[in-house]
Amino acid sequence: MSLRWRLGSVIALVLLFGWLTVANFIPKADRLESNWLPDDGLRLGLDLQGGIHWVVGVDLPTAVDRELDFVRKNISDSLEENGTSVPSMEAVSGVLVIHAASPDDVSAIEDAADDSGVLRSADIDGTTLRYELTSDWEAEIRERTMLQVLEVLRRRIDDPVRGIPDSVVTRQGADRVLVQIPGGQIDRTRARKLLKSTGFLEFKIVQDQDVNEDLLLARYPEGLPPETMVSVERDSETQRVSAAFLVPKSPDITGDFLEDARVGFDQQQRPLVNFRFNPEGGDIFGTLTEENIGKPLAIVLDENVYSAPTVNSKITTRGQITGRFTSQEAADLAVVLRAGALSVPVVIEEERSIGPALGQDSIDSGVAASIVGLVLILFFAIGYYRLSGVYAGIALLCNLVLLVGLMSLFDATLTLPGIAGLVLTVGMAVDANVIIFERIREELRGNRSPRAAIATGFNKALWTVLDANITTLITAVILFQFGTGPIKGFAVTLSVGILTSVFTALVVTRLLFHLYPGDRQVAALSI
Repeated sequence: MSLRWRLGSVIALVLLFGWLTVANFIPKADRLESNWLPDDGLRLGLDLQGGIHWVVGVDLPTAVDRELDFVRKNISDSLEENGTSVPSMEAVSGVLVIHAASPDDVSAIEDAADDSGVLRSADIDGTTLRYELTSDWEAEIRERTMLQVLEVLRRRIDDPVRGIPDSVVTRQGADRVLVQIPGGQIDRTRARKLLKSTGFLEFKIVQDQDVNEDLLLARYPEGLPPETMVSVERDSETQRVSAAFLVPKSPDITGDFLEDARVGFDQQQRPLVNFRFNPEGGDIFGTLTEENIGKPLAIVLDENVYSAPTVNSKITTRGQITGRFTSQEAADLAVVLRAGALSVPVVIEEERSIGPALGQDSIDSGVAASIVGLVLILFFAIGYYRLSGVYAGIALLCNLVLLVGLMSLFDATLTLPGIAGLVLTVGMAVDANVIIFERIREELRGNRSPRAAIATGFNKALWTVLDANITTLITAVILFQFGTGPIKGFAVTLSVGILTSVFTALVVTRLLFHLYPGDRQVAALSI
């Protein structure tokens, strides 16, 4: 490629990224009104623009009780198979309490409990037996529950369609999750609802219904039929009960089989949620709807009925959830369903609002530090390397433009550690030039001509520059992979800064040497 084409390409690249860089210093409202400025650019993290800081507690005792309830069912099935009278059993506060029908059944119950492999005897008082989970299994249940909750919350908050960009969701201690949401990204009430919704979806065939719970219960003066319960549908605005349904306690199918959920609209442009089951769920749902044509099917989320449409035909993998909700509520419901159900409830134990004032001070300090660092480096480079130092300064300025422009192009997030990475990049960017210039000086001391010294200096310094920067880049990639939030911000800035500094040192600086001295015969090189 000729010198003219190389020069034109570099100038065009710097101007393009310079345009993206300058846009960050113009208010977003003005950018949106402009026809020539990009709408988006660098996003600011929580530490720079403020936002919501939550510490969320996870109800791990509920996970233990649910595991005990699962074991209870297994023990009940085992006793029934062996012809033993099924005793009264309930899981309460981490203890499985079993009331044997007679003293003769105690031995069989003990054998069934031992066979479970996860129970240890806590107390035996006549025909009343109390069991707890073994320490190892309880620790396993707690750890598994924490990992499930952490993964579900991350999928909800970071959902690619309706999620909250640049948020932080990370574990804090044994039973807490830290959630940080940058200010301006989401309404606080909506974020709280999105976070705390258990998201447990059930489909149940309706056995009876009325306009409210009292009228429905009045039909059963002697109590509800066995294994049934009442679920209600509420108006999304007033929260008043609009309908009550008698449904089975156990769902006919759950949201565990859901594969996807998306917002849609009906013929009257009312929002709804389209869902899709996986093949296994499609078979179960197809059988359920085929056997109950003409009956209402209650769609229950967190024990509240969203809608109860009548089954008109067999439905397999695809269906719809309609209800009295807005477009925003439908979108949030789709996010919750895609992310999956929380295995246990969560509660916000600590809530703080972080103001943007500190963030603006950090930005101002970071900009000032970058300018001071840049000026000092330029003075050093020009004073020590003369004209070649000017080339290093031009390459350094191009590096900053390319760095900020490239991060703006990909809508990267700038955090306080990211600003530290930016300042560090300013200091590191001149390193490659120093290595190259010292190699050129060595060649000049070996009585080589300026043109030969420049060519040899760049060629011999190439692998040294690459080696030094690739090792740093590997570290930055590891920080990005295993770090969270601000650490990732630092890793992103450092990684992009390494790439742009290597490019400017090996391409821009060499191009400047090609411009002068270029092919000219000079007696000495200003270096």
